[in-house]
Amino acid sequence: MGGVVPPVAVAIGSNLGDRHAHLTYGVTRLRSVLADLRLSTIIETDAVDVVGVQPPFLNAAVTGRYDGAARSLLDELLRIEQERGRERPYARAPRTLDLDLILFGDERVEEEGLIVPHPRFRARRFVLEPLAEVGGGLRDPVTGLTVRDLLERLLQP
Repeated sequence: MGGVVPPVAVAIGSNLGDRHAHLTYGVTRLRSVLADLRLSTIIETDAVDVVGVQPPFLNAAVTGRYDGAARSLLDELLRIEQERGRERPYARAPRTLDLDLILFGDERVEEEGLIVPHPRFRARRFVLEPLAEVGGGLRDPVTGLTVRDLLERLLQP
């Protein structure tokens, strides 16, 4: 691609099986895809915005740099999920490994199956909290706010 390699942010989650092993696998695979990978603390959260009653999630976020297109990175994320047995029997089903592309530099992408920035990340504490730890200064190209600012806004009473 050449030029400046954009910073990217990926949210990671798991609420099926050996959740920690699934996250560890995802991070290990992402290290081969993203340069300068930084991993947040892993947190446990209740399942939010899912269908039915589901077990709690382990969540984390990574930042890094990706020398390619957003679609190409999404394809890598989907491949890693499949390697870990991710199934999609219905929308928002429980998952062994969930890798969501949150930010891709300052790009705004709206294509079939790909919206960047992630359309719901601004309202999700389980994404913003770990992401603020490793990428608090990353800027949302839609609002112009940093991840840290978005988290502070979300936490306001």
